[in-house]
Formats: sequence, C-alpha cells, structure tokens
Amino acid sequence: MSLLVVGATGTLGRQIVRRALDEGLSVHCLVRNRRKAAFLKEWGAHLIPGDICEPETLQPALEGITQVIDAATARATDSRSIKDVDWQGKINLIQALEKAHIQRYVFFSIMAAADYPHVPLMDIKYCTEKFIQESTLNYTILRPCGFYQGLIGQYAIPILEGQSVWLVGENTPLAYMDTQDIAKFAIQALKSGATERQSYDLAGPKAWGSEDIVRVCERLSGKTAKITRIPLGLLRSTRNVVSFFEWGWNVADRLAFTEVIATGKPLNCSMDKTYQAFELAPEATLTLEAYMQEYFSRIMRKLKELDYEKSKQKKQSRKRSPFKSSNAP
Repeated sequence: MSLLVVGATGTLGRQIVRRALDEGLSVHCLVRNRRKAAFLKEWGAHLIPGDICEPETLQPALEGITQVIDAATARATDSRSIKDVDWQGKINLIQALEKAHIQRYVFFSIMAAADYPHVPLMDIKYCTEKFIQESTLNYTILRPCGFYQGLIGQYAIPILEGQSVWLVGENTPLAYMDTQDIAKFAIQALKSGATERQSYDLAGPKAWGSEDIVRVCERLSGKTAKITRIPLGLLRSTRNVVSFFEWGWNVADRLAFTEVIATGKPLNCSMDKTYQAFELAPEATLTLEAYMQEYFSRIMRKLKELDYEKSKQKKQSRKRSPFKSSNAP
C-alpha cells in the first residue's frame, strides 16, 4: 500500500499523515511548498511536488500510488478561491485518479452539504460528492461537521486573553470531533471493504452549541467570557461588501457558512452503524470536555511556569546591589 495525502499540511491532513505513519504505511504528501511541509518529512513522509490546481503536475505525482486521502480545501487567507480549489482542483484530481487507476480514494465533504445550496462551500462539496459517485473510483466519502481544533481560536484563546467571544444567531448544536479521531476513520476506510463506494456522516459523542462551549471554557479556565453577539443581518451585509473585492471572495464564502450555524438546526447523527462498518470503538473517541481539559491544563501549566520564571528574575534583580560596578577593581 502506497498512500498519497492531499492537503497534508492542514489541520486534518497532518493528523492523517501522522496516523498513517504510526500504522506503518508508506506515506507520500502532495505539496506546493516544500519548506512549509518540512515537518512532514521530519515525521517520515515523502514529499511530492504537485498542485491540484495545476493538472499537469498530478500524473507524475501519482506514479506508484495505490490509495489517496484528500483533505485539501481553500483557506480564507488563500489567494485562490474556494471554486478554484474545492471545485476545479477536485475535478482535476478525480480525473487524474481515474487515469492512474487508483485503488481507493477517501474524500472529505461536510455533513448536510446537500441542505444548503445557497452556501458556496456546502454546494461545492455536495456537487463534488455527486461527481465522485458518478466516477469509476472506489471511493469513501466522510462528512464531519467541525473540528475541536477550530474551537481553540474561536473560544479558548479569547477567554484566556480577556477578548470578546463572538456569537452569531441561534445556539446551533454541532457534533464536533477531534481531527485525530477523524484521521482514524480515514485510514480505516482504506482497509474496510464495507466502506467501498459508501458515504458516512461523522459526529462526535455530543452536539455542542456555542454557549455550551463557552461555559465549558469558563469552567476549565476559571475566567468569565466577554460575549459579543453579532446580528446575522450585519454578517450578511459584511459578506456582500467584501464579495465586491477579489481579495474578499474567500472571506465572503466563509462568512456565508454562518448561515448554516445560524439556522438552529443541529448537525448531528447516529454513529452506531458507522463505528460498526469501520470496526472502531466509540468509547475511544475523545470528548470535547476531555479535549478542552487537556488544552487548558497544558496552557495553565505553561502560564505558571512563566510566572515562576518572572518571579525568579525579579528576586535576582533585587539581590544585586545598585552600587556594584563591573569596572570596580
């Protein structure tokens, strides 16, 4: 088995690489920038130059590859649009995989993508799913709805730093998951015959609303959150303004995703049959409370160490006599 991971430097992609290496797989990573991907090489992965937006680079990159896990997506700060990466880039990749006769392809979509055709990223994900299903590929489609890792910058850090936590619309519950657990499903999909040409929603142990997450962070940090509520109408107006500018297209498309969160409709599902198909144990899936507990414990420990060092330096400076001179005989 020779695995190629696309989008390997991202939040999810790097966990897929690590998991695959831990399981002894031969891992290759399609990368645009070798310098930014250097850490993957240090882990033991092979770096292959290529870009899904440049189709001519894909066939050489697929030589000797038998399986592909695709975790690539456009970022809000990218110079290329969601349409460029998540639609045209995926079309380029899927067509290249068919020509290369790749044995297995794992694609990441988003839960309930079909329900939001007016949200660009959701619509593109749904259309890509249909394109894959009509292809000759032996695929598995995985649909998580959110990562624990994304909650750190959204909730944990602002609360620790006394900054505002921005909440929008309804308190919509989302069944977030740890990217390490999602990576387990991706690797397991390559092994399980039951997952061939199938699609699965992925949900964590519990669906969490934004206010519930704030309360968990407050309890674990010992701090009170400064909550600022943003009217949905304001975000819609902001999206309309930034969409006039090319630099704002990705930002506008990401802002459109708040329409999903603002509906109040939970993103969750039963995972019983999914765990059975992938032969994974549900009790091994990390809970949000445990993830946040580990994060805050680590951060609070570092803060205590910093406070200790500062206190130690102050004591040492007080012991020094102001009358001593380094030039004294």
